[in-house]
Amino acid sequence: MYEINFMYGYKLTNSSEMNQITNKIRIKDIAILAGVSEGTVDRVLHNRGDVSAKSLEAVNKVLEEINYTPNLLARSLASKKQYRFVCLYPEHNLADYWHSIDVGFNQAASEFSNHNVIIEKRYYNQFDPLSFISISNEILLNLPDAVFIAPIFREEALNFTIELKKLQIPFSIFDSMLEEAEFITYYGQNSFQSGYIAAKLLLEALPKESQVLIIRTHRKGSVSNQTIYRNNGFMQFIKDNNMVDFYELINIELKDDDKNSNLEALRTVFAAYTNIKAAIVFNSKVNRLAMDLVTLNQTDVRLIGYDLLEENVAYLKQGVVSSLIAQRPEKQAYLTVRDMCREIIFKQKVNRINYVPIDILMKENIEYYMNF
Repeated sequence: MYEINFMYGYKLTNSSEMNQITNKIRIKDIAILAGVSEGTVDRVLHNRGDVSAKSLEAVNKVLEEINYTPNLLARSLASKKQYRFVCLYPEHNLADYWHSIDVGFNQAASEFSNHNVIIEKRYYNQFDPLSFISISNEILLNLPDAVFIAPIFREEALNFTIELKKLQIPFSIFDSMLEEAEFITYYGQNSFQSGYIAAKLLLEALPKESQVLIIRTHRKGSVSNQTIYRNNGFMQFIKDNNMVDFYELINIELKDDDKNSNLEALRTVFAAYTNIKAAIVFNSKVNRLAMDLVTLNQTDVRLIGYDLLEENVAYLKQGVVSSLIAQRPEKQAYLTVRDMCREIIFKQKVNRINYVPIDILMKENIEYYMNF
């Protein structure tokens, strides 16, 4: 740790003290610590090149040690350019998973407004790929400075990113991955790994020859990108652990807008299959299945789903849902905006792929998680 004692009359020898005065440190001070000229420090900070490898290493070592960040606000205000970022994700109600994404984008809009950033939200019908195509075409016509995409429809989203690339519009992906796309950042779960973990939670210690319900929501045309990854991870766990012949997997597709039809479909399934011991829902709608299981008096079924919707948490606390897998959607949205600002406004390096934690919640720990 460096000891800075020429500016403030006392030594700073720990990181907490250092962080308190980082923004007061001058280029002159960094130059002294690194043993280089002020011009060299300025070229490093603004990525202007013409710096020897030795000097670059010395300056970067000092910057890392003192946790230095430039005055980003002054830099962005000086540019006087306005940046218009467009977010594309599903339309939703206040109780839905996507409302949490709204919260994250709202936080980012408030925080980065000082950097001349305006955030626009555009919504599509997550059960109709034509809706995604229509809205994405409108976005292309308006030529935003950057786009953030929740790519539920894989092929349609990939086609959209190709057009963005042609127009040299930077974009980031959140919620589910598109490996082929040339995005700036991805924030979201490792969906494959979350499906793998879900299988472990659901199937370990489950009696052999049990029947397992795999619940999906009907969509027009494309299957959800997120669902594909989670299902693939789920099936990989079964293969890796030689469980292919242990269980009978029963795939059921339910409707998003017909509760009565779904209930009757499940009633028929339970009448036809008498050894159903577990069920999984690969999206945030596990509360709907939980409600139907209560109605059908089938609450002894081990049930796992995703996301901390209020209704999901309520069934978790009741013990109807065994586990929920959470993924911090507010953080995904906020950090996606933050990193785009760093990339195109402040010219800072960002990590391309950023997996959020796979949080496993049960009724025994949900209160601590929510309160924290």
